[in-house]
Amino acid sequence: MEREAQMSRETSETGVDISLRIDGTGQASIDSTVGFIDHLITSLARHSMIDITLRGKSHDNILHHVIEDTAITLGMALCDGLGERNGIFRFADCRIPMDESLAECCVDLVRRPYHMVQLGLSGPIIEGVPKEDIEHFFNSLLQNMEACIHIRTMYGSNDHHIAEAAIKALAISLRKAASPDAERVGPASTKGTM
Repeated sequence: MEREAQMSRETSETGVDISLRIDGTGQASIDSTVGFIDHLITSLARHSMIDITLRGKSHDNILHHVIEDTAITLGMALCDGLGERNGIFRFADCRIPMDESLAECCVDLVRRPYHMVQLGLSGPIIEGVPKEDIEHFFNSLLQNMEACIHIRTMYGSNDHHIAEAAIKALAISLRKAASPDAERVGPASTKGTM
């Protein structure tokens, strides 16, 4: 069965359209209108091997709104694309170095939402995006995926590298956790459902 999703979110503030394929080749066509967010989502696609096409637009010219709605819609699309989550590995973790930064991510694709993000960003702005909007992007994305995900930067001094290492750690963890487990039939859960 194809694990795909299409998701649209239209509000008085923004409009976001996404299509994705979980079992893809890492193709990305991203235009959220925010360059650094596009860079993070492109990295997520490339390293998770999830094909993502995303178009965003702002109706009110408020940066925070388009970043938030992009993250919400992407999280919802990933949740939908994962489907019933049967026959997958479910759990995965990864550490990613990026120059002086090191980030780790642990994923459980159970449909029990919980997330913890500790990026450790130090500057007020990264590539024109306020620090709190980068943090909000990660939190909104994970909150809407309906999974248990922990992301932590272990150390780093360059905020661009920190954020990029974190998204790549998420990407690799997602790729592993969502991969089919040839030895498993049904959900990887004692409850009989994810």
